[in-house]
Amino acid sequence: MTLPLQQAAHASHADGTAQSVTAGLYHEVQGFYAHQMQLLDSDEVDAWARTFTEDGVFSANAHPAPVRGRTAIATAARAARAALAEKGIRHRHWLGMVDVRPRGDDRLQVRSYALVLAIPRGGQATVHVHTTCDDELVRRDGRWQVATRHVTRDDLEPGMER
Repeated sequence: MTLPLQQAAHASHADGTAQSVTAGLYHEVQGFYAHQMQLLDSDEVDAWARTFTEDGVFSANAHPAPVRGRTAIATAARAARAALAEKGIRHRHWLGMVDVRPRGDDRLQVRSYALVLAIPRGGQATVHVHTTCDDELVRRDGRWQVATRHVTRDDLEPGMER
């Protein structure tokens, strides 16, 4: 079944209320993630980091502690990209199953699945990890930015974080 573009999808919240997610907003969020992940996968780490708020937080169950602030997020991403390059591996991120939940005019909770592919130089692409990505997006100066991101790797048992 296909909904007309102008028709809204409804997201139910834990408290039972429903908020509309228009096709336009959903498309805007999908475009944000496509652009953001392509920046990272193209080694444009500084541009990728600017998709986070200045005080943004990146946390993951595979990391010992959250990374706080855009500068620290960029530094950590550069280090991760350099470590991969040293091993001759490129990562590609594929986001899907995007669930958008409005939390006011300029704030969204977004959950998505991310498939991270590892492509060794001259080798075959393989699935590196599958994750769930929980973001809080805020609109600043007319564009979406990540205020908080928590990545949960599916291969790590709860309480077995690295």
